[in-house]
Amino acid sequence: MVTNEKLTVSIFWFRRDLRVYDNTGLYHALKSGSPVLPVFIFDTCILEKLSDRIDKRVSFIHSTLEQLKQVLEENNSSLYVLHGTPESAFEKICNKFDVKKVFTNHDYEPYAIERDEKIRSFLSNKNIPFHTFKDQVIYERSEIMKLDGSPYTVFTPYSKAWKNKYFNESSNVCASEECLENLVNIAPIPFPHISEIGFEKAVLELPSLNIHKESLAQYNETRNYPAQSGTSFAGVHLRFGTISIRHLAALGKNLNEQWLNELIWREFFMMILFNFPYVENQSFKKKYDLIQWRNNEKEFELWCKGKTGYPIVDAGMRQLNETGWMHNRVRMIVASFLTKHLLIDWRWGEAYFAEKLLDYELASNNGNWQWAAGSGCDAAPYFRIFNPSVQSKKFDPEMKYIKTWIRDFQPDTIIPMVDHDFARKRALEVYKRSLNDAPFI
Repeated sequence: MVTNEKLTVSIFWFRRDLRVYDNTGLYHALKSGSPVLPVFIFDTCILEKLSDRIDKRVSFIHSTLEQLKQVLEENNSSLYVLHGTPESAFEKICNKFDVKKVFTNHDYEPYAIERDEKIRSFLSNKNIPFHTFKDQVIYERSEIMKLDGSPYTVFTPYSKAWKNKYFNESSNVCASEECLENLVNIAPIPFPHISEIGFEKAVLELPSLNIHKESLAQYNETRNYPAQSGTSFAGVHLRFGTISIRHLAALGKNLNEQWLNELIWREFFMMILFNFPYVENQSFKKKYDLIQWRNNEKEFELWCKGKTGYPIVDAGMRQLNETGWMHNRVRMIVASFLTKHLLIDWRWGEAYFAEKLLDYELASNNGNWQWAAGSGCDAAPYFRIFNPSVQSKKFDPEMKYIKTWIRDFQPDTIIPMVDHDFARKRALEVYKRSLNDAPFI
Protein backbone atom coordinates (compact mmCIF):
# COMPACT_ATOMS: atom_id res chain seq x y z
CA MET A 1 0.00 0.00 0.00
CA VAL A 2 1.38 3.40 -1.02
CA THR A 3 0.89 6.34 1.33
CA ASN A 4 1.79 10.00 0.87
CA GLU A 5 1.62 10.73 4.57
CA LYS A 6 4.36 13.12 5.66
CA LEU A 7 6.72 12.33 8.50
CA THR A 8 5.93 14.54 11.52
CA VAL A 9 8.99 16.36 12.85
CA SER A 10 10.34 19.37 14.63
CA ILE A 11 13.25 21.01 12.85
CA PHE A 12 16.53 22.04 14.38
CA TRP A 13 18.34 24.47 12.07
CA PHE A 14 22.11 24.30 12.53
CA ARG A 15 23.94 27.56 11.76
CA ARG A 16 26.81 28.81 13.93
CA ASP A 17 26.49 25.91 16.36
CA LEU A 18 27.84 22.84 14.54
CA ARG A 19 27.90 20.42 17.46
CA VAL A 20 25.49 18.12 19.31
CA TYR A 21 26.78 18.74 22.85
CA ASP A 22 25.73 21.68 25.05
CA ASN A 23 23.68 23.15 22.20
CA THR A 24 20.84 25.22 23.63
CA GLY A 25 18.49 25.29 20.66
CA LEU A 26 19.06 21.61 19.91
CA TYR A 27 18.37 20.74 23.54
CA HIS A 28 15.02 22.53 23.48
CA ALA A 29 14.14 20.95 20.14
CA LEU A 30 14.90 17.48 21.50
CA LYS A 31 12.68 18.22 24.52
CA SER A 32 9.79 19.53 22.38
CA GLY A 33 7.85 16.27 22.08
CA SER A 34 8.26 15.70 18.33
CA PRO A 35 11.13 13.75 16.74
CA VAL A 36 13.81 16.20 15.60
CA LEU A 37 15.20 16.47 12.09
CA PRO A 38 18.50 18.39 12.01
CA VAL A 39 18.88 20.72 9.02
CA PHE A 40 21.68 22.83 7.55
CA ILE A 41 21.27 25.33 4.70
CA PHE A 42 24.13 26.40 2.45
CA ASP A 43 22.74 29.90 2.06
CA THR A 44 23.19 31.22 -1.48
CA CYS A 45 22.65 34.78 -0.21
CA ILE A 46 25.99 34.37 1.60
CA LEU A 47 27.80 32.03 -0.79
CA GLU A 48 27.22 34.18 -3.86
CA LYS A 49 29.16 37.03 -2.24
CA LEU A 50 32.31 34.89 -1.91
CA SER A 51 34.78 35.61 -4.69
CA ASP A 52 37.00 32.55 -4.18
CA ARG A 53 35.51 29.21 -5.21
CA ILE A 54 38.13 27.49 -3.02
CA ASP A 55 37.02 29.27 0.14
CA LYS A 56 38.55 27.73 3.27
CA ARG A 57 35.49 28.53 5.38
CA VAL A 58 33.14 26.67 3.05
CA SER A 59 35.50 23.70 3.13
CA PHE A 60 35.67 23.84 6.93
CA ILE A 61 31.87 23.92 7.20
CA HIS A 62 31.49 21.10 4.66
CA SER A 63 34.01 18.89 6.50
CA THR A 64 32.44 19.68 9.87
CA LEU A 65 28.98 18.80 8.54
CA GLU A 66 30.30 15.45 7.30
CA GLN A 67 31.49 14.70 10.84
CA LEU A 68 28.21 15.95 12.31
CA LYS A 69 26.22 13.76 9.93
CA GLN A 70 28.25 10.74 11.02
CA VAL A 71 27.44 11.42 14.69
CA LEU A 72 23.75 11.80 13.89
CA GLU A 73 23.71 8.57 11.85
CA GLU A 74 25.35 6.74 14.76
CA ASN A 75 22.17 7.78 16.62
CA ASN A 76 19.89 6.39 13.88
CA SER A 77 19.17 9.79 12.38
CA SER A 78 20.68 11.99 9.69
CA LEU A 79 21.37 15.55 8.58
CA TYR A 80 19.28 17.20 5.87
CA VAL A 81 21.58 19.58 3.96
CA LEU A 82 19.99 22.04 1.53
CA HIS A 83 21.42 24.57 -0.90
CA GLY A 84 19.53 27.75 -1.73
CA THR A 85 17.95 30.73 -0.04
CA PRO A 86 16.60 30.08 3.46
CA GLU A 87 13.06 30.79 2.19
CA SER A 88 13.32 28.24 -0.64
CA ALA A 89 14.90 25.72 1.71
CA PHE A 90 12.07 25.95 4.22
CA GLU A 91 9.50 25.76 1.41
CA LYS A 92 11.10 22.46 0.43
CA ILE A 93 11.27 21.23 4.03
CA CYS A 94 7.59 22.05 4.65
CA ASN A 95 6.55 20.34 1.43
CA LYS A 96 8.42 17.19 2.41
CA PHE A 97 7.65 16.97 6.14
CA ASP A 98 4.83 17.76 8.54
CA VAL A 99 6.71 20.41 10.50
CA LYS A 100 5.40 21.13 14.00
CA LYS A 101 8.02 23.59 15.24
CA VAL A 102 11.35 25.06 14.16
CA PHE A 103 14.22 25.62 16.61
CA THR A 104 17.49 27.45 16.14
CA ASN A 105 19.97 29.64 18.01
CA HIS A 106 20.24 33.42 17.90
CA ASP A 107 22.49 35.15 15.40
CA TYR A 108 23.26 38.84 15.89
CA GLU A 109 24.65 40.11 12.60
CA PRO A 110 22.44 42.45 10.53
CA TYR A 111 21.91 40.00 7.65
CA ALA A 112 21.10 37.18 10.07
CA ILE A 113 18.52 39.28 11.93
CA GLU A 114 16.82 40.19 8.65
CA ARG A 115 16.94 36.56 7.44
CA ASP A 116 15.41 35.23 10.65
CA GLU A 117 12.55 37.71 10.52
CA LYS A 118 11.73 36.53 6.98
CA ILE A 119 11.75 32.89 8.11
CA ARG A 120 9.66 33.72 11.17
CA SER A 121 7.10 35.40 8.93
CA PHE A 122 7.16 32.52 6.42
CA LEU A 123 6.60 29.93 9.16
CA SER A 124 3.96 32.06 10.88
CA ASN A 125 1.89 31.97 7.70
CA LYS A 126 1.94 28.19 8.00
CA ASN A 127 1.15 28.32 11.74
CA ILE A 128 4.56 26.86 12.59
CA PRO A 129 6.22 28.34 15.73
CA PHE A 130 9.81 29.56 15.34
CA HIS A 131 11.86 29.33 18.56
CA THR A 132 15.36 30.83 18.91
CA PHE A 133 17.75 30.67 21.84
CA LYS A 134 20.93 32.26 23.14
CA ASP A 135 23.86 29.93 22.52
CA GLN A 136 26.98 31.51 20.99
CA VAL A 137 27.58 33.98 23.84
CA ILE A 138 27.32 34.06 27.62
CA TYR A 139 25.60 37.47 27.59
CA GLU A 140 23.91 38.97 24.58
CA ARG A 141 22.41 42.16 23.22
CA SER A 142 21.37 44.20 26.27
CA GLU A 143 22.10 41.81 29.14
CA ILE A 144 25.16 43.78 30.34
CA MET A 145 24.16 47.43 30.54
CA LYS A 146 24.99 50.51 32.59
CA LEU A 147 22.87 51.36 35.61
CA ASP A 148 20.95 53.90 33.49
CA GLY A 149 20.08 51.19 30.94
CA SER A 150 22.39 52.46 28.22
CA PRO A 151 25.04 50.25 26.57
CA TYR A 152 28.66 50.33 27.65
CA THR A 153 31.06 51.83 25.13
CA VAL A 154 34.30 51.19 27.06
CA PHE A 155 35.57 47.66 27.58
CA THR A 156 36.93 47.80 31.14
CA PRO A 157 33.69 48.71 32.95
CA TYR A 158 31.78 46.34 30.63
CA SER A 159 34.12 43.48 31.50
CA LYS A 160 33.80 44.21 35.23
CA ALA A 161 30.01 44.12 34.99
CA TRP A 162 30.22 40.96 32.84
CA LYS A 163 32.43 39.16 35.37
CA ASN A 164 30.38 40.31 38.32
CA LYS A 165 27.30 38.77 36.76
CA TYR A 166 29.05 35.62 35.54
CA PHE A 167 30.94 34.86 38.75
CA ASN A 168 27.71 35.13 40.77
CA GLU A 169 25.56 32.92 38.57
CA SER A 170 25.47 29.15 38.24
CA SER A 171 26.54 27.69 34.92
CA ASN A 172 23.67 26.99 32.54
CA VAL A 173 24.71 24.01 30.43
CA CYS A 174 22.21 22.31 28.11
CA ALA A 175 23.00 18.60 27.88
CA SER A 176 21.65 18.16 24.36
CA GLU A 177 24.03 15.22 23.83
CA GLU A 178 22.04 13.24 26.41
CA CYS A 179 18.77 13.57 24.49
CA LEU A 180 19.79 12.27 21.06
CA GLU A 181 17.28 9.41 21.28
CA ASN A 182 14.70 12.07 20.41
CA LEU A 183 16.18 12.62 16.96
CA VAL A 184 13.94 11.47 14.11
CA ASN A 185 14.63 7.88 13.12
CA ILE A 186 15.41 8.20 9.44
CA ALA A 187 17.61 6.57 6.81
CA PRO A 188 20.78 8.44 5.83
CA ILE A 189 19.94 11.46 3.66
CA PRO A 190 22.24 12.06 0.64
CA PHE A 191 24.96 14.58 1.46
CA PRO A 192 25.97 17.03 -1.29
CA HIS A 193 29.52 17.03 -2.60
CA ILE A 194 31.16 20.43 -2.20
CA SER A 195 31.09 20.84 -6.00
CA GLU A 196 27.27 20.66 -5.89
CA ILE A 197 27.22 23.95 -4.00
CA GLY A 198 29.64 25.54 -6.44
CA PHE A 199 32.94 25.24 -4.58
CA GLU A 200 36.13 23.23 -4.56
CA LYS A 201 37.75 21.60 -1.55
CA ALA A 202 40.42 23.83 -0.01
CA VAL A 203 43.53 22.66 1.81
CA LEU A 204 43.01 23.44 5.49
CA GLU A 205 46.07 24.09 7.66
CA LEU A 206 44.15 24.92 10.81
CA PRO A 207 46.16 24.88 14.06
CA SER A 208 44.87 22.40 16.61
CA LEU A 209 42.62 23.69 19.37
CA ASN A 210 44.95 24.48 22.26
CA ILE A 211 42.89 24.66 25.45
CA HIS A 212 44.94 22.34 27.62
CA LYS A 213 45.34 23.29 31.27
CA GLU A 214 49.09 23.83 30.90
CA SER A 215 48.71 26.04 27.81
CA LEU A 216 46.05 28.26 29.35
CA ALA A 217 48.07 28.59 32.56
CA GLN A 218 50.96 30.05 30.49
CA TYR A 219 48.74 32.13 28.19
CA ASN A 220 49.77 35.49 29.68
CA GLU A 221 53.44 34.78 28.99
CA THR A 222 53.11 33.22 25.53
CA ARG A 223 50.16 34.88 23.80
CA ASN A 224 52.14 37.74 22.21
CA TYR A 225 54.85 35.61 20.60
CA PRO A 226 53.71 34.48 17.14
CA ALA A 227 56.42 31.80 16.75
CA GLN A 228 55.02 29.97 19.79
CA SER A 229 51.79 27.99 20.09
CA GLY A 230 50.76 30.34 22.84
CA THR A 231 47.18 31.08 21.82
CA SER A 232 44.15 28.82 22.02
CA PHE A 233 43.24 28.80 18.29
CA ALA A 234 39.64 28.78 19.45
CA GLY A 235 38.46 31.53 17.08
CA VAL A 236 37.31 29.34 14.20
CA HIS A 237 35.61 26.92 16.62
CA LEU A 238 33.73 29.80 18.22
CA ARG A 239 32.87 31.19 14.80
CA PHE A 240 31.17 27.98 13.68
CA GLY A 241 30.14 26.71 17.09
CA THR A 242 32.10 23.48 17.02
CA ILE A 243 32.82 24.15 20.70
CA SER A 244 30.61 25.55 23.45
CA ILE A 245 31.23 29.10 24.69
CA ARG A 246 30.06 27.93 28.12
CA HIS A 247 32.81 25.33 28.19
CA LEU A 248 35.45 27.89 27.16
CA ALA A 249 34.27 30.53 29.62
CA ALA A 250 34.42 27.99 32.45
CA LEU A 251 38.02 27.18 31.48
CA GLY A 252 38.89 30.88 31.55
CA LYS A 253 37.18 31.38 34.88
CA ASN A 254 39.07 28.51 36.46
CA LEU A 255 42.44 28.72 34.70
CA ASN A 256 43.22 32.17 33.30
CA GLU A 257 41.29 35.42 33.62
CA GLN A 258 43.34 37.10 30.89
CA TRP A 259 42.11 34.46 28.45
CA LEU A 260 38.57 34.96 29.73
CA ASN A 261 39.00 38.65 28.90
CA GLU A 262 39.53 37.72 25.24
CA LEU A 263 36.18 35.92 25.25
CA ILE A 264 34.60 38.99 26.86
CA TRP A 265 36.06 41.26 24.13
CA ARG A 266 34.20 39.11 21.60
CA GLU A 267 30.90 39.65 23.43
CA PHE A 268 31.66 43.35 23.92
CA PHE A 269 32.02 43.83 20.16
CA MET A 270 28.84 41.82 19.53
CA MET A 271 26.99 44.06 21.99
CA ILE A 272 28.37 47.14 20.23
CA LEU A 273 27.27 45.90 16.80
CA PHE A 274 23.78 45.09 18.09
CA ASN A 275 23.28 48.43 19.85
CA PHE A 276 25.12 50.58 17.30
CA PRO A 277 24.48 48.82 13.96
CA TYR A 278 25.84 51.79 11.99
CA VAL A 279 29.38 50.66 12.89
CA GLU A 280 29.13 47.98 10.19
CA ASN A 281 29.92 50.66 7.59
CA GLN A 282 30.79 53.79 9.60
CA SER A 283 33.25 54.76 12.28
CA PHE A 284 31.93 54.38 15.83
CA LYS A 285 33.40 57.83 16.49
CA LYS A 286 31.74 59.47 13.52
CA LYS A 287 34.25 62.32 13.21
CA TYR A 288 36.81 59.72 12.13
CA ASP A 289 34.91 59.39 8.87
CA LEU A 290 36.37 62.83 8.08
CA ILE A 291 39.91 61.45 7.85
CA GLN A 292 41.49 62.10 4.46
CA TRP A 293 42.67 58.60 3.60
CA ARG A 294 45.28 58.24 0.85
CA ASN A 295 43.79 54.91 -0.34
CA ASN A 296 46.63 54.13 -2.76
CA GLU A 297 45.53 50.95 -4.58
CA LYS A 298 49.05 49.82 -5.49
CA GLU A 299 50.20 50.16 -1.89
CA PHE A 300 47.12 48.27 -0.71
CA GLU A 301 47.96 45.44 -3.12
CA LEU A 302 51.51 45.24 -1.75
CA TRP A 303 50.09 45.05 1.78
CA CYS A 304 47.67 42.30 0.72
CA LYS A 305 50.45 40.25 -0.85
CA GLY A 306 52.85 40.70 2.06
CA LYS A 307 55.34 42.80 0.11
CA THR A 308 55.65 45.94 2.25
CA GLY A 309 59.31 45.46 3.10
CA TYR A 310 58.51 45.17 6.81
CA PRO A 311 59.13 41.48 7.64
CA ILE A 312 56.66 41.14 10.53
CA VAL A 313 53.90 42.70 8.42
CA ASP A 314 54.72 40.59 5.37
CA ALA A 315 54.95 37.38 7.40
CA GLY A 316 51.52 38.03 8.86
CA MET A 317 49.88 38.72 5.52
CA ARG A 318 51.47 35.64 3.97
CA GLN A 319 50.31 33.49 6.87
CA LEU A 320 46.79 34.86 6.36
CA ASN A 321 46.83 34.26 2.61
CA GLU A 322 48.15 30.71 2.95
CA THR A 323 46.21 29.47 5.97
CA GLY A 324 43.24 31.75 6.63
CA TRP A 325 44.62 32.54 10.08
CA MET A 326 46.96 35.13 11.61
CA HIS A 327 48.38 35.50 15.10
CA ASN A 328 46.49 38.15 17.10
CA ARG A 329 49.52 40.30 17.93
CA VAL A 330 50.42 40.35 14.24
CA ARG A 331 46.85 41.28 13.31
CA MET A 332 47.28 44.45 15.36
CA ILE A 333 50.62 45.21 13.70
CA VAL A 334 49.37 44.77 10.12
CA ALA A 335 46.20 46.76 10.84
CA SER A 336 48.16 49.61 12.37
CA PHE A 337 50.53 49.58 9.38
CA LEU A 338 47.70 49.79 6.84
CA THR A 339 45.78 52.55 8.59
CA LYS A 340 48.68 54.61 9.96
CA HIS A 341 51.73 53.99 7.76
CA LEU A 342 49.82 53.83 4.49
CA LEU A 343 46.77 55.89 5.52
CA ILE A 344 44.40 53.43 3.89
CA ASP A 345 40.81 53.31 5.12
CA TRP A 346 40.28 50.67 7.81
CA ARG A 347 37.27 49.41 5.84
CA TRP A 348 39.62 48.19 3.08
CA GLY A 349 41.57 46.10 5.56
CA GLU A 350 38.44 44.90 7.29
CA ALA A 351 37.00 43.71 3.96
CA TYR A 352 40.22 41.87 3.09
CA PHE A 353 40.23 40.10 6.46
CA ALA A 354 36.54 39.28 5.99
CA GLU A 355 37.42 37.58 2.73
CA LYS A 356 40.38 35.61 4.08
CA LEU A 357 39.92 34.83 7.80
CA LEU A 358 38.65 31.40 8.75
CA ASP A 359 37.54 32.79 12.11
CA TYR A 360 35.94 35.91 10.59
CA GLU A 361 33.17 37.37 12.72
CA LEU A 362 31.68 40.68 11.66
CA ALA A 363 31.53 42.18 15.16
CA SER A 364 35.09 41.26 16.20
CA ASN A 365 36.63 42.04 12.83
CA ASN A 366 34.92 45.43 12.71
CA GLY A 367 35.69 46.21 16.34
CA ASN A 368 39.36 45.30 16.09
CA TRP A 369 39.93 47.21 12.85
CA GLN A 370 38.27 50.29 14.31
CA TRP A 371 40.40 49.83 17.44
CA ALA A 372 43.54 49.85 15.28
CA ALA A 373 42.41 52.89 13.29
CA GLY A 374 41.45 54.82 16.42
CA SER A 375 37.87 55.23 15.21
CA GLY A 376 36.17 52.68 17.42
CA CYS A 377 34.91 52.55 20.95
CA ASP A 378 37.66 51.79 23.42
CA ALA A 379 40.10 52.44 20.58
CA ALA A 380 43.84 52.79 20.57
CA PRO A 381 44.38 56.57 20.39
CA TYR A 382 45.26 57.74 16.91
CA PHE A 383 48.73 58.80 18.01
CA ARG A 384 49.62 55.21 19.00
CA ILE A 385 51.45 53.95 15.93
CA PHE A 386 53.21 50.61 16.12
CA ASN A 387 56.79 50.56 14.88
CA PRO A 388 56.94 47.23 12.99
CA SER A 389 60.69 46.87 13.49
CA VAL A 390 60.38 47.35 17.26
CA GLN A 391 57.47 44.90 17.35
CA SER A 392 59.60 42.33 15.50
CA LYS A 393 62.50 42.68 17.92
CA LYS A 394 60.20 42.46 20.93
CA PHE A 395 57.93 39.59 19.91
CA ASP A 396 59.92 37.66 17.29
CA PRO A 397 63.53 38.32 18.38
CA GLU A 398 64.98 35.25 16.67
CA MET A 399 62.81 35.86 13.57
CA LYS A 400 61.41 32.33 13.72
CA TYR A 401 57.92 33.51 12.79
CA ILE A 402 59.23 35.77 10.02
CA LYS A 403 61.35 32.99 8.50
CA THR A 404 58.44 30.54 8.68
CA TRP A 405 56.30 32.67 6.39
CA ILE A 406 58.95 34.51 4.35
CA ARG A 407 60.77 31.45 3.10
CA ASP A 408 63.28 33.36 0.99
CA PHE A 409 64.03 35.82 3.80
CA GLN A 410 67.18 37.84 3.12
CA PRO A 411 67.33 40.81 5.53
CA ASP A 412 70.01 42.64 3.51
CA THR A 413 67.80 42.83 0.42
CA ILE A 414 64.61 44.14 2.07
CA ILE A 415 63.59 47.69 1.24
CA PRO A 416 60.63 49.11 3.24
CA MET A 417 57.96 50.65 1.04
CA VAL A 418 57.78 53.65 3.37
CA ASP A 419 60.09 55.01 6.07
CA HIS A 420 58.62 54.55 9.54
CA ASP A 421 59.49 58.00 10.90
CA PHE A 422 58.15 59.70 7.77
CA ALA A 423 54.96 57.60 7.83
CA ARG A 424 54.40 58.24 11.53
CA LYS A 425 54.75 62.00 11.12
CA ARG A 426 52.46 61.99 8.08
CA ALA A 427 49.79 59.98 9.89
CA LEU A 428 49.82 62.26 12.91
CA GLU A 429 49.46 65.32 10.69
CA VAL A 430 46.58 63.84 8.68
CA TYR A 431 44.71 62.60 11.73
CA LYS A 432 45.22 65.87 13.58
CA ARG A 433 44.14 67.96 10.60
CA SER A 434 41.07 65.80 9.92
CA LEU A 435 39.98 65.63 13.53
CA ASN A 436 41.21 69.16 14.44
CA ASP A 437 39.44 69.10 17.80
CA ALA A 438 40.97 65.78 18.88
CA PRO A 439 43.74 65.77 21.51
CA PHE A 440 47.26 65.63 20.15
CA ILE A 441 50.18 64.23 22.11
